Amino acid sequence: MTTIHTLVAGIHRELTPVFEERLRAALADRDREWLVDQIVRLTLDAHALQEIDRQVEREAKAAARAARVERVTALRLDRAGVERFVAEHRETTRETLQLTGHLAATAPAKGTDAIGPEHRSPAGEELLEHAKDVLFALLFGDESTATSLERTQQELLTFALPRHKAGALDFMRAATELSAAGTWQDPTSVSNDERADNVVLEVQFGEVGEELVGTGIVTALVLVNNLEVNEQVLYARMLDVEQTTLIS
Repeated sequence: MTTIHTLVAGIHRELTPVFEERLRAALADRDREWLVDQIVRLTLDAHALQEIDRQVEREAKAAARAARVERVTALRLDRAGVERFVAEHRETTRETLQLTGHLAATAPAKGTDAIGPEHRSPAGEELLEHAKDVLFALLFGDESTATSLERTQQELLTFALPRHKAGALDFMRAATELSAAGTWQDPTSVSNDERADNVVLEVQFGEVGEELVGTGIVTALVLVNNLEVNEQVLYARMLDVEQTTLIS
């Protein structure tokens, strides 16, 4: 009697020689070190594999942060640099980024998926990285990164974004992360997030006169949102901190 199982088994027997031949051909071109690594992974249990993956992830993040600090140091950001950054990008929008070729017209609609590298040109990738570097310098820059800003008061930046998009800002340090349920109701019904899983980040930073750092932070966040996070509204606010243990 023919059953679905006998049909599958028959097809499997027919395809096995072809599969083996193609697999051998594919493996023949692989690097020896990669092959050894894959064999080792096959012999390890799930717990060991997860620990290895976590270690690789930690090392990758550490390397990325070290590279960012190096780029931020090269910026040598000062008041004049912040003013130039704000003047250049204050009017930047999703539409202008598409007109200048930084962002593809096929990028996901705002409020839906995050924007991936496939929707950014090389110039768009460079601008996104620069915006994140400037944001890092504005929030955390000091003498160690050649950042020259005469910070006269402390402020607290609070902003929220969906948890699944939080990776766009995983370079942040000295930040407090909180969970929150979203209640945004989109008038066009594209991106309602009632009870959505959001992340609230709080970062304390030093401000200069005329709130120039805050203006630069908003400018950088707008760029990051339009080039990657892709929210219709990226909520952020800044409040004066009257007293803090972070003031030395």
